[in-house]
Amino acid sequence: ISVEVNEGMMLITCSRFHLGVLGDRLTVLRSPSYVTFLDGQWPISGEKVPSLVALTMGFSVHEDLDWPGLQAGPLFQRPRANVLVVVRGVDSLSLPNNITSYPLDNPVPFTLDSVASTVHTLFADSTPVVLQLAPSEERLYMMGMANTVFEDLPVTLQQIRGRLSQEGSILNSLPVNSLSRNNEADLLFLSEIQVLHDISALLQRHRHLAKDHAPDLYSLELSGLEEISRHYGKDSPQFQDATSILASILQKFAADVFGVYSNNAVVEVVTVQNFETPLTRRSRSILATNQISNSQRPYNLAYQYNFQYAVIFNIILWLMIVLVLAVIAIAYNLWNMDPGYDSIIYRMTNQKIRLD
Repeated sequence: ISVEVNEGMMLITCSRFHLGVLGDRLTVLRSPSYVTFLDGQWPISGEKVPSLVALTMGFSVHEDLDWPGLQAGPLFQRPRANVLVVVRGVDSLSLPNNITSYPLDNPVPFTLDSVASTVHTLFADSTPVVLQLAPSEERLYMMGMANTVFEDLPVTLQQIRGRLSQEGSILNSLPVNSLSRNNEADLLFLSEIQVLHDISALLQRHRHLAKDHAPDLYSLELSGLEEISRHYGKDSPQFQDATSILASILQKFAADVFGVYSNNAVVEVVTVQNFETPLTRRSRSILATNQISNSQRPYNLAYQYNFQYAVIFNIILWLMIVLVLAVIAIAYNLWNMDPGYDSIIYRMTNQKIRLD
């Protein structure tokens, strides 16, 4: 924005430029040619991100995603992997201008558990890679081949910090600039960068994962920038150096994953300043009674619900109706059959047998 004063008149000129991806946005770093994201500023709700990930992988969703940013792709071609990186506490990242980015409305916390369940259900025999990791919360979920490939991946903060002092650490090659190796907030951020580096290295070492027909799913949540912003402030050189490092690391990470899967992977980045926690009110009815204890289900847990239940129910219901109607029609026709005209079997009982 430039302001010029000429002969008592003030002229305000606003030039719009793109330095990076603003916070609360969904950014597509990499995608194959058959997965088309259209350019536009169509906002997408945070709770719809799992549905978007499912659609990019070729899966069906239970609720239609009324969002024009994703174009329908080929029916028999799907990406081999989807990588979603959630970055918390960031306002802008210096990412390239040619990438596709969309505003993110209602940034509520979300998970890809539904997508992981779909992958596990459809490709249970192929043992696909499913990895969901949040280093700051020490939350890890692995399934399929991930249990063998990423079994040595440091998970807890103590393990990751120990990894920083080992051979091949990013501290030996990454210019940390104003970041300190003795501060807890800085170590958390550097630990998350180390996890990205180790995941990329393991994928390049196990390239056979990208050759099977089962799609893989990766979900990573990074909150190191949020801790640096809280500790130093957004105007501090530590925060500026951290955002610059993270932007370059994310681009390299996306390029490495994209190359391992032979350009058949989708890599998205969700940047949020703060997750909005929805306000909920829980009430209890005065008519509620104590549940009878069950020795087989001691915690009174509900039975696992299968989302294909409605489909299976309709198939069985209508098949049984068709079979019942068929039996009734066949029985009616047999009951009203004339033995003298309808079948040669009944004519064989006649005393005057005619040869045909």
